[in-house]
Amino acid sequence: MKSPCKGICVLDKERIRCIGCGRTIEQITNWGKSKMKYRREDFIEKLIAHEGLVLNVYKDTLGIDTIGIGRNLEDRGISQQELDDLDIPTIDHVYEYGITEADAVYLATNDVQIVEDELVRAHPCVDRLDSVRQLILMDMAFNMGVPRLCKFVNMWSAIYEEDYPTAAKEMLNSRWAKQVKSRSTKLANAMHNGEF
Repeated sequence: MKSPCKGICVLDKERIRCIGCGRTIEQITNWGKSKMKYRREDFIEKLIAHEGLVLNVYKDTLGIDTIGIGRNLEDRGISQQELDDLDIPTIDHVYEYGITEADAVYLATNDVQIVEDELVRAHPCVDRLDSVRQLILMDMAFNMGVPRLCKFVNMWSAIYEEDYPTAAKEMLNSRWAKQVKSRSTKLANAMHNGEF
């Protein structure tokens, strides 16, 4: 994923956000950094491929208001801090005018950080996995949420045992696999083989 930098690197009058890309100094400094072994930019590119990039509010397949790169506006919403960082006055403004691609990447980056933290907290083994398997689990967690992913008890048992062929079979033995179809097959094959 290309940096959202627009090459107009000037801070606003409060010296909080870049006028060019709208990111805070912290976001600029931490762009692409992660505790995980995979590159966050690569994951966001995969999310765009799987979730899409939509700059106006739309209903996802479950009828949930969504924007950007799969940001669920009903469960997660957009926090006041995020609205402030994006220089968006209210959530109503988002519904009426949408967001920019840079805004979508910013929100997705925040979402990825939240999901990484939740996933590692729920299953500490994740930080010891190779980058491919981390990406697989992050993809699944981003798609269904960490609490639902934690219900894949047999898959997690296999992962803890480093039995990746069984973990892959358990991924496919789920309602999730039927819902996401070819995406599940691709991810299960990568879990089995350790490569995409």
